[in-house]
Amino acid sequence: MKDVYLYGLGANLAFAIGSQIFTIYSRQISSSWMNCFKAIVGAIAFGLFVSIFGSWHEIGLKYFGLFFFSGFMGLGIGDIFLLKSFSLMGPGRTLMIFGFQPLLIGVLSYFVFDQVMDPKKFLAIFFCILCLATFSLESFRKSGSWDLKAISIAFIGVFLDGVGVIITRYSFDFNPELTAMEGNFHRCLGAIFAFILISYWKPFKFFEKWKEQDIKVKGVLIFGSLMGTFLSLALYLKAIQTAHLATLSGIAITGTIFSSLLECIVEKKWPSRYLVIAFMFFLGGMYILSW
Repeated sequence: MKDVYLYGLGANLAFAIGSQIFTIYSRQISSSWMNCFKAIVGAIAFGLFVSIFGSWHEIGLKYFGLFFFSGFMGLGIGDIFLLKSFSLMGPGRTLMIFGFQPLLIGVLSYFVFDQVMDPKKFLAIFFCILCLATFSLESFRKSGSWDLKAISIAFIGVFLDGVGVIITRYSFDFNPELTAMEGNFHRCLGAIFAFILISYWKPFKFFEKWKEQDIKVKGVLIFGSLMGTFLSLALYLKAIQTAHLATLSGIAITGTIFSSLLECIVEKKWPSRYLVIAFMFFLGGMYILSW
């Protein structure tokens, strides 16, 4: 079971790296374009991986539809709100809000999977949420106020992503032979379909914008998409297949810590005392999980 949480941590680190790139190009191009691009790269990468290193398993139309819909909701519509929030207030602060997802997923998984959180796991999640409180205090003291528009956008993304996680887990429970790579491929197809629909309503000139980028930028975009979509989702869905969902979602807030650390490295400055305190809370939560 401990391997499951390592998968979760690895997924968050990969996503934190990708999120830095997503933020830059969501601002420079658009959040819809960036989301569409990473969904396409993800689908190609997952499809190639299964075809070369694995094998395709038969899946009923109902469960394919559920994977497809979970991708449509979470990786498609949900990630539009996520990357829009990235562009408005940065990935670190946005991922703080994602720390509230354990409460949502905990409630949903109770009704869908009858998963009851024991006191130990609840306490571990509490320690993780203390990390969020520490970062929130730091942000408030720096800015003095919150951008309500950006926060609302982020919360919508949290909700849609949480619904996608629940649907994905439900589908895996009825298809135990299905690999995480196959599940991700089906979800990416759903996300791409979402952006096809959106492009008719609000065109974001996908091919034109791609042609405008130079070779270096194209390489950065592909690398960010492979990290933030392919590797991150591969590890995360591997964890989702067997983990207690609320506890796993509690670990997801480590993406905030990883993102903040990367910002320190990029900006060449020492971590703040708030970051150090947040790490102490994080380590406390991890210690409880290891009991």
